[in-house]
Amino acid sequence: MISSTSSRGAAMWALLSLAIGSFGIGMTEFVSMGLLPGIARDLLADSWATSQEGAIAQAGLLISVYALGVVIGAPLIAGYAARFAQHRVLIVLASLLLLGNLLTVIAPTFETVAIARLIAGLPHGAYFGIAAIVAGDLLGPGKRARGISIVMSGLTVANVVGVPLGTWLGQVAGWRISYAVVVGIFGLAALMIALIVPTMPGRGSGSLRHELGVFRIGQVWLALGVGAIGFGSFFAIYSYISPLMTEVAGAPEAAVPFALVATGLGMTVGNLVGGVVADRNLGRALIAAFVLLAAGSAVVGLASHDPVTLVIAMFLFGAISALAGPAIQTRLMDVSQDRPTIASALNHSGMNVGNSLGAALGGGVIALGWGYVAPAWLGVVLAVLGVGIVVLSLSLERRKVLVDA
Repeated sequence: MISSTSSRGAAMWALLSLAIGSFGIGMTEFVSMGLLPGIARDLLADSWATSQEGAIAQAGLLISVYALGVVIGAPLIAGYAARFAQHRVLIVLASLLLLGNLLTVIAPTFETVAIARLIAGLPHGAYFGIAAIVAGDLLGPGKRARGISIVMSGLTVANVVGVPLGTWLGQVAGWRISYAVVVGIFGLAALMIALIVPTMPGRGSGSLRHELGVFRIGQVWLALGVGAIGFGSFFAIYSYISPLMTEVAGAPEAAVPFALVATGLGMTVGNLVGGVVADRNLGRALIAAFVLLAAGSAVVGLASHDPVTLVIAMFLFGAISALAGPAIQTRLMDVSQDRPTIASALNHSGMNVGNSLGAALGGGVIALGWGYVAPAWLGVVLAVLGVGIVVLSLSLERRKVLVDA
């Protein structure tokens, strides 16, 4: 635990270094959503000429491919790397994120860009997982969720600054420029981690097989299900915010960054509040977050026909969606027994299953001709399912405690 002013200052600088990497991850993950029309026009010209909706839905597969990389990479990389010094692993992961985004910049075709996005996604979960462990150690017991929320704030701030800026740059100078900016951010993150984050030993057993034993814990699967299904609500809507703003609300393409900024501001507020709330009562925080997420999804659907009300609704939706982030991360660490590193990384596998699921289902309801508002109503359903999984998980845990007593 941090016990002096100087050590608290050092801890905050270390958390800032980790948050810069989170900023880069937030930008590379979410900027794709605002750039889908430009990517579709450039890489899927034939499909674009036939059907713009179809081309955008196809370009949305890049979001799913990135998420697949996260799902694959998080357990394997975190499980293997858990034995090594954490700050060194973080440097390597930031460098790998740089490489994946550099490949995205130079890849010439839709297929090669898809491969680059898969590679870029592989280190994502492991970076966040190990950064969360470091953050918890830096601030000490009773403040873990707050430490996690500070690191995660890089992701939410990315939605305020990085994603809108990247979207604007992509519209003005081409979508590849946005990913080139991300390359520079990861270079800065790797440098700051190397210079500032203190040396910390690994937290793993040294055996990948033992670490992968986390998959035998039922509560881990339930916590992953909350992220995979409940957070699918957020991604179903956010993945298609650009056409929702332009085609439904009737705003020009230049207005899309305003919706992104509003969402990011909301996420920043919700993330910091979520860290404090989760430290007080983890179970209640999870239930409340997903009940509110269902309501927020409905508000987006109702407010989507006017650009001003849509921007306001996206601020509220962003705030609500971020409430559960620190709570889910902490929950996974609590139920993982002696495997906190891989469990912490798996949080982002779960969320990116939600990313892939939300983007794919959202694209599916659009492709069926149900319109660009349909993902909002889909979001209500997914969030309600998330509430059900949380209630089931807590009920089973409570029953086990009573039996053991």
